Amino acid sequence: MATITMKDGTEIFYKDWGSGQPIVFHHGWPLSADDWDSQMLFFLHQGYRVIAHDRRGHGRSTQTAHGNEMDTYADDVVQLAKALDLRDAIHIGHSTGGGEVARYVARAEPGRVSKAVLIGAVPPIMVKSEKNPGGLPLEVFDGFRAAVAANRAQFYVDVPAGPFYGFNRPGAKVSQGVIDNWWRQGMMGGIKAQYDCIKAFSETDFTEDLKEIDVPTLVMHGDDDQIVPFADSAPLSVKLLKHGTLKVYEGLPHGLCTTHPDVVNPDLLAFIKG
Repeated sequence: MATITMKDGTEIFYKDWGSGQPIVFHHGWPLSADDWDSQMLFFLHQGYRVIAHDRRGHGRSTQTAHGNEMDTYADDVVQLAKALDLRDAIHIGHSTGGGEVARYVARAEPGRVSKAVLIGAVPPIMVKSEKNPGGLPLEVFDGFRAAVAANRAQFYVDVPAGPFYGFNRPGAKVSQGVIDNWWRQGMMGGIKAQYDCIKAFSETDFTEDLKEIDVPTLVMHGDDDQIVPFADSAPLSVKLLKHGTLKVYEGLPHGLCTTHPDVVNPDLLAFIKG
């Protein structure tokens, strides 16, 4: 099992397959690198080097009680990129991973990153405030924390069986395997890190990060996203980016990379090649 040890001793698990231009995938909460199976296999077959890591506290990485916030997440990626000598890489982040991409790319060494993609991503900021009146109330995220603390195993069934993949919508084609795989990934991680990460993905303000990014960035979002509502995320992010492009998917859910890889993957490939 491949791991890299961070400065604080945390071991970060990663997958690194193939050769060619590197594509680095950043997963959402509370999942793991396995959430990118459809994309990893697709781009490996397209001749790219594909890399995905388990964020600290998640998946097969160390179940940390500390450092479960965006600055440390981004610093972990800095160390990973150096250790694997990643240059001219494309960084693709979903949900919380989109926040991680924004913070990392804004700070990355010259030559490390060529393009970025934010999919159903949490930037600019999720929580409601005077500066962000369209955000979700803090009570929503307090509810997440309470559910994780009270019965994480049940909550990690309810989320994928309902809003994450849009399986709660009339006529939805429900996949029990997808629900079970979400649960499996979530339960692999540490409860403390996942509890802390709720604050990281909901309260971190990525406004300045987005302004700093100077590489072409594709912002992809389903307009039926029930986890990261479209109106307060993607269109606001693309306005802050220097070289941003917005791609909206009518009727698609938060977990569109899993439910609709046949739609998402070709669009990613076109952006990467373009």
